[in-house]
Amino acid sequence: MSIFDHIGELRRRVIITIVMLVAGMIIGLFCADPVYNYMVSQEPVKGMKLNAFSLWDGIGLYMKFAFVIALILALPTAAYQLWAFVKPALGVKEQRATLKFVPFVLLMFLIGLAFSYYVVFPMAFNFTTDVAKHLNLQETYGVIQYFSFLFNILIPISLLFELPIVIMFLTKLRILNPMRLKKMRKLAYFVLIVIGVVVTPPDFISDSLVAAPLILLYEISVLLSSVVYKKQLLADEAWEEEFGS
Repeated sequence: MSIFDHIGELRRRVIITIVMLVAGMIIGLFCADPVYNYMVSQEPVKGMKLNAFSLWDGIGLYMKFAFVIALILALPTAAYQLWAFVKPALGVKEQRATLKFVPFVLLMFLIGLAFSYYVVFPMAFNFTTDVAKHLNLQETYGVIQYFSFLFNILIPISLLFELPIVIMFLTKLRILNPMRLKKMRKLAYFVLIVIGVVVTPPDFISDSLVAAPLILLYEISVLLSSVVYKKQLLADEAWEEEFGS
């Protein structure tokens, strides 16, 4: 294929992903009510009065929920389209091996979603409300502001939980290897700690509770990359023995 054919193929894959995202948003509009009702019935917002400060707040809230639900539905499609795009460059065994990563994209995102919602968000929320009480401020929360604060925590952390899958996929494509990942360890730690500090309250315990799992994810990614890399070396040795020089 020429470079223009590759660009055309990539364009087709991107369009399919966008169509799935739009379809997911339509589904999300119908699912927004039960999801919203569940979330406002849970701590820490249970019993709290949320206010609308604009006529568009209700519509904006539906769109926020629709986008998050669409993201959950579109991620496996995006992963599959990425695999389908690079498939011609892979051997038969590599095609089968990398295709197995696609279901885990959704699984890791859901795990990250649960971790950020049930662990990280309550810490951030309680810290901000404690500061408001300490300053004797009257707490009146807008529904858009509350859920924007919530999703700004949930989405980045959930996407970061895709790190092991991405690294294994790139290792399978021989773009990354464990040696390179180990050399990047200090930089990776710094970036992950910065992310942990940004999305949590500015106290050591909260920062550690978020940064530590992210660093652990990176180390798991390095370990999984090593497993994939060793299998590649063994396959290369077998090929050398079979066909020789």
